[in-house]
Parts: sequence; C-alpha cells; structure tokens
Amino acid sequence: MSKPVVWVLTGPTASGKTALSLRLAREHQGEIICMDSMQIYRGMDIGTAKPTQDELAAAPHHMVNVADPTEAFSVAKYQEMAEACVRDILSRGKQPIFVGGTGLYLRALRHPMAMGEVAGDDSLRRELEAIAVEVGGKETLHRLLEEADPDTAARLHLNDVRRVVRALEVYRLTGTPFSKQPQLEQESPFEYRVVSLTMDRALLYERIERRVDQMLDEGLITEVQRLLDSGVHADAQAMKGLGYKEIVPVLKGEWPLEKAVYELKKGTRHYAKRQLTWMRREEDVCWVDALSPDAYDTIQNWLTRGEEQ
Repeated sequence: MSKPVVWVLTGPTASGKTALSLRLAREHQGEIICMDSMQIYRGMDIGTAKPTQDELAAAPHHMVNVADPTEAFSVAKYQEMAEACVRDILSRGKQPIFVGGTGLYLRALRHPMAMGEVAGDDSLRRELEAIAVEVGGKETLHRLLEEADPDTAARLHLNDVRRVVRALEVYRLTGTPFSKQPQLEQESPFEYRVVSLTMDRALLYERIERRVDQMLDEGLITEVQRLLDSGVHADAQAMKGLGYKEIVPVLKGEWPLEKAVYELKKGTRHYAKRQLTWMRREEDVCWVDALSPDAYDTIQNWLTRGEEQ
C-alpha cells in the first residue's frame, strides 16, 4: 500500500514560506504543522517571526505555542507530537503541510531512528539523564557520545537528550556502538514531498535585514524583557535562539543596542546560509525560486504530482 502523502514547505528564514503555505492550505484543504524550533514556544512571537493572529486564523495551525520557554524541547518530542498531528489531520480527510526551516526536525521525520532492541537499564539511564540537567550537561553528554560512537553523535543534535542518552545506554550495556546495532533507522510511515524555497543571496540578505528592523519596531526588546521578568532564565534553551540571545546583553547593560542589531543581522544571515546547506543534503527536494512568477504553480505541481487536480 502507498503511504499517506505529507507536504513540506521549507527554506531559509525570510524567504516567504508563510504566504505560500496559507495559499496552499486554502486551495487544498490543508492544515499547517509548524516545523520551526522557536515558534513552538509560547510568548516568543516577535523574535521568532511567528505568524500573526490573522495568519494563524487563516488556516488551522498545529505545533505553534506548544511549549513553555522554560522547557527543554527535544527533537524526539517534536517528532512524536508532529506525527500525532499528521495522523489527526489525515483522519479528517485534510492535507498535512509542514512549514518551517528547522532541517533537524525534517530529518527526524523523514529518517526516524529506532532506539535498538537492547533492554534498558533504569539506573544507568537516570545516571546519564542527571548529567544532562547540569550546567553544560547536554554538551558533556554529547561529547561522551562522540567519544564512544562518533557516527551516531554526528546524527544526533545535543538537544536530542533522549536519544543521546539511549545511544550511550546501549553502548555501555553492550560494549558495541549504537551505530553498529541492527535497525538503526526505521521507515517513516509517511511519504514526505519536500519543496525548499531559495532566492538570490543578496536579495535574501536584504529581506533578513528588513525583518530584523521590523522586529525591533514591533517591540522585540520589550518581548525579551517580559520573558526574563516572567522567570525565563537567560540560559534557557529557548533564549539561545536568534533575536533573544543578542538582546539579553543589551538589557543587562553589557552591549549597546547597535552591537546587538549588528550581531543579530549577521547571525541571521549565517543561519539562512546553514539552512540552505542543510537542505542541499536532503534527497528528493524540489528547489523553487521564491520570487519567480510561477513559484506557486511549481510548488503545487510538485506536491500534487500523481494526483487528480
């Protein structure tokens, strides 16, 4: 039997994903699933370029505002929740559409990792999990995995604590790296059709700079101050995101605003470049110039191929 088809619209920040996704959702009975590692957090709206209230109301949205900024949100947790959204949307006869630029999330969805058949050890797992909650603990944990099993470490982000712990657990219990265990990768239950937006690099960078200026005009500094005042620590995972980690030093009196704006624009340009590099490693991706007059038609044709129009 053929797998249910799930659509993905990705691309670098500021490339125009939101407008195109809303049109797809409107014309194809689609429901949007956020694939952005920052837009999942409640109260982080301006710095994440989260869709506006009007945009959120224009189509059903999922995986937006599902986590507290104090929460460490893993890739594995995202995968579990997002796949539940897909099953729910399909059960109602609608089209799931992932929208966002977090390549790590897409990789986890398209290539889910089995956690092996080795029985678990609760005591060892608790010991490893305890390392993760220490200051710098996730980095320490990931470094242990790099030493024991560099192949698996290269596949897992340090924030994916659950899988890092499991890989170390398997290694310590068997003496064999997790990457050498059978059934490393599971087959996804869905077929992901992926479109990635692109555009002239200079134009993309101009859009990024304008977006940063707009964020500041809309009250980014006030948003960051409100998060800190509400108890979100400056070292929280969520506050390490672009737009937040640059403003915190301003509020602490450590940086002038001009430096923060410079660093934010530079960091966002570099992030966009990394997003494009990551997507080029993905297989079976349709690349579309976001500014092309026939961009939407190209996207639609790729996503609906083999289906009756």
